[in-house]
Amino acid sequence: MQKGFTRNFEPVRILRENQVEQIHKASLNVLSEVGFKFDSDKALKLLEENGAKVDYNSKIAKIPSNLVEECIRRTPSSFTLKARDPNLSISVGGNTIYFMNSAGARYTDIDTGEVSMPTLEQNNIGVLVSDALGSVHVFPSYTPYFEIEGVPPAMSCPVSCASRHRFSSKPSRGAQPTYTYIWETKIAQAVGAQIFGCVEGAAPLSLCEDAIEAAYVYLNAGFPIYIASGSIMGGSHPITIAGASVSHNAELLAIIVLLQCIKPGCGVIANNFVSSMNMATGDISFGTAAIALHQMAYNQIWHDLYKIPVNNTGSAFSNSKIVDYQLGAEKLPLAMCSALSGANMIVLHGGVTAELAYNPVLAIIDDDVVNTIGRIVESFDVNDATIGFDTIMDVGVSPGTFLNTKQTRNYWKTENYATRVFDKLSYKEWVEGGKKTALKKAKERYEEIIATHKPLPLTPQQDQAITDILNEATEFYKKKGLI
Repeated sequence: MQKGFTRNFEPVRILRENQVEQIHKASLNVLSEVGFKFDSDKALKLLEENGAKVDYNSKIAKIPSNLVEECIRRTPSSFTLKARDPNLSISVGGNTIYFMNSAGARYTDIDTGEVSMPTLEQNNIGVLVSDALGSVHVFPSYTPYFEIEGVPPAMSCPVSCASRHRFSSKPSRGAQPTYTYIWETKIAQAVGAQIFGCVEGAAPLSLCEDAIEAAYVYLNAGFPIYIASGSIMGGSHPITIAGASVSHNAELLAIIVLLQCIKPGCGVIANNFVSSMNMATGDISFGTAAIALHQMAYNQIWHDLYKIPVNNTGSAFSNSKIVDYQLGAEKLPLAMCSALSGANMIVLHGGVTAELAYNPVLAIIDDDVVNTIGRIVESFDVNDATIGFDTIMDVGVSPGTFLNTKQTRNYWKTENYATRVFDKLSYKEWVEGGKKTALKKAKERYEEIIATHKPLPLTPQQDQAITDILNEATEFYKKKGLI
């Protein structure tokens, strides 16, 4: 089981108790009075049987508050996601924090910021690098690239899923569009693993047929579910943080209701990915204070009130096009706010240029960022040994030194995380060492990983099973006219 990081103090709370209750009650009112659109008669019938008021023409279900609250109670506060390598499985919930790799549509040149269509080899190397990084605990779908040269769009998710299992033994998340959940489920089962089944809402307040069918397939396979509803404040959500919190909350609670009606007690992690609109341009603004505040409020409600595990995606992306100060300044505060406020999983490594691009060298830099955050949330021990009163007595006043004490020898490695690629040298040592930047050192570590890292291999039978599943998927999409 992967350890992750343990938050050893109470999460930061930014809402008063009455504000939490106000957002919760408003979310219930949205579901009971406005309703939620489920684009599936099968789902609507199930909800009707469980007490929802259903209009089959509009496909809107008005969900009573008592049903929502009962489904919240049915959802477990923790669950296990089984990896291909049992030692890399994860236990989701409580005060444990895991980090998920980011993703991007295109490959970005780490020096120039120019984006291009990645090759399958570049995709596989991206997976391999993240497999080598101890702070990457789980992969998303589309990892790391949404698009791959020579791979038809309908096959991008199945091919990506195959690469994740061939070049890593860590757990990952599935996807839902264009029947891809069928093939990803088969691939995971062929290698003896689980994946997060992905069920994503369509803001505002709806769930498409693909997502609903994915829910049934993933739950029938016994997989836990990753729910999401990506939206934009001022676009598909209200412009205010409070209004967006209510709208987003209602969307995810509606999905919780469907899942718990299908399979009571199924494990769920609920993702927060609400961004803000740049009203001057119509583009999305990433890395903003509004996103951080929205995530912190969301984490408080779901961690404290609902007791359902939560994931945050806001820190994965920046509007910066290159590895520069803006990139770190937009990603790091959001990741830290998530870690402090109750997130169980945070998406971070490798993303740049909004959701457009990814580079594995950046993922290596983000490895230092994550380990620093992890060191902070794990806090520090206060006891006789760490205080070391006897040591303080022995050293005495100036010019005494603690450099050669037993306490320093015992604790120097654990008290202060030593980064791997960030420059910590004196100016003189930096000049004499060739003036290496963090980016330069990350490139060197990248080359080392490519040359030496060997992921846990599949058995020949498992590898052939994946090939057979991909061939089956190809024929399926050809018959559908999608290839």
